[in-house]
Amino acid sequence: MPAMPILTRRRIEAEFAKGVYEEMRAELGDAVARRILSAAVVKMAKAGAAAMAREAPGGKPDLDSFRAIQPLWTAEDALAIDVVKSTPTEFHFNVTRCRYAEMYREMGLADLGAVLSCNRDGAFCEGYDPKLKLERTQTLMGGASHCDFRYRVEPG
Repeated sequence: MPAMPILTRRRIEAEFAKGVYEEMRAELGDAVARRILSAAVVKMAKAGAAAMAREAPGGKPDLDSFRAIQPLWTAEDALAIDVVKSTPTEFHFNVTRCRYAEMYREMGLADLGAVLSCNRDGAFCEGYDPKLKLERTQTLMGGASHCDFRYRVEPG
């Protein structure tokens, strides 16, 4: 059975997270609720990444296997991507349209979009392959013209 597109999964998760977040915020305040939600999302990202890493060819995740799973995130035209650089040790691209950000805004979750989505990206790297590092200085969710994803594999 094919994997569910990530955009669809994020919509389902966001519907649930919104209700839980609102209850936590009412009981604990915005800062604590946001911190708890962020920690939970990061843990989920690492666990999901570790599961995908186990499915990499030979159970050895690398940048090539990482590139190969990118269609999960772009399915349903979720992201418009311009690849800037793709080498054996680097994968750089800009996201010029993000339906994740659009979806969160439509759901009334614009203020939580970065917590629910953007902060997963670095955590995913940690869970997938600790040598895989992400540098990103801006996001569409944060109001920039594009997201600048710069993945690199550290030696060792």
